[in-house]
Amino acid sequence: MNKTAPTKNIPVAMPESTGGRWWTLGVLSLLMGFASISTDIYLPAMPAMSNALAADPGMVEWTVSGYLVGFSLGQLFWGPVSDRHGRRLPVAAGMMIFIVGSVLCACSQTIGSLIIGRIVQALGASAGVVLSRAMVRDLYEGHHAVRMLSTLITVMAIAPLLGPIVGAQILVVSGWRAIFVVLSIVGIATLAAVISLPETLPSDRRHREPLSRAFLRYGELFATPRLMAYTGAGAFFYGGMFAYVAGTPFAYISYYHVPPRYYGLLFGAGIIGIMATNMLNARLAHRIGSTRMLQFGTLLAASAGTLTAFAAWTGYGGLWGLVVPLFVFASATGFIVANSIVGALNTSPERSGSVSAFVGAAQYGSGIVGSGLIGMFADGTPWPMGWVVALSGIGSLVSALVLSLHLFGSRNVEI
Repeated sequence: MNKTAPTKNIPVAMPESTGGRWWTLGVLSLLMGFASISTDIYLPAMPAMSNALAADPGMVEWTVSGYLVGFSLGQLFWGPVSDRHGRRLPVAAGMMIFIVGSVLCACSQTIGSLIIGRIVQALGASAGVVLSRAMVRDLYEGHHAVRMLSTLITVMAIAPLLGPIVGAQILVVSGWRAIFVVLSIVGIATLAAVISLPETLPSDRRHREPLSRAFLRYGELFATPRLMAYTGAGAFFYGGMFAYVAGTPFAYISYYHVPPRYYGLLFGAGIIGIMATNMLNARLAHRIGSTRMLQFGTLLAASAGTLTAFAAWTGYGGLWGLVVPLFVFASATGFIVANSIVGALNTSPERSGSVSAFVGAAQYGSGIVGSGLIGMFADGTPWPMGWVVALSGIGSLVSALVLSLHLFGSRNVEI
């Protein structure tokens, strides 16, 4: 790892004033939260969408999987583009695509057109998420990057905390289509904010190689074991998180008959746990080591996932038998996501855009599998969600433990 002092990595583009820095970090939090904003706000409306579009629950759950397909592919595109052309212009272009996708969703008359609209939404939203992480790496390194990323994740966690609650109220007042109209408005406001952002990647640090060659270089990342271990820890976990996102509306609302207006409260409890563990991670990562924090988080996720599967299979504890272990599983996000991302970015800091895209594509690609399995094996019970969450937590733990095997040399084991 580069031992250069973090203060030397802050580019000239970073705003001089405290207010300017907070504005930049606030916009980065919003960009980072677009994946959650775009999905969590319409979760309470999924049963209503199923009825309105005459689609079975499994097909409606594919609106989550379709979004993840676009999100994964979009990240692979935006990463190399940003390494060549800077961060701000690609983010602005992505926001415009997101707005178009939101309008398509609002106007959808069939479940197929809704899935297509969600894919377009995701292609645009992915620019903001992948490039916000790269911008953090442009500005900070090492434990400072972990702390800043944890802080941003804590701030942006407000979006998924409020999303289901706000979505449920919009659903009651105006119907599910109005939710996507609101997302269009959010996209327009974010586009206006992005225009004010400074460029964090100076021209002298940009890659000049053709984009075709930059895309081919993704294959080289597979040959970097340390990067793959960090990526695997986050990717497996995301598979479980998106199984949780896709599965809980039907597990809570349809199976356990929780009123939609209260679903947001149960979902929001997990977000509060995520915020708490991110704040704790920001304080402890530099003392304990971000890799050890990552390993602790994956152990927590594997244990909670196993308990979730047990409760889903046996019905033990009823609703709360699911809610409690899922709360613990979701809370592990604070120890896993930031540490796995920064660990991966530190393997190739000169290509942070591409590495961020690779990590993001792996995470959300795993999310495609996790949410897709929920739709594929949907049987009206929480069991499909339970076993997907359990396997995801175990896979995340195994990936993180590989970092302790000294396969990459002692200098690469800890950051």
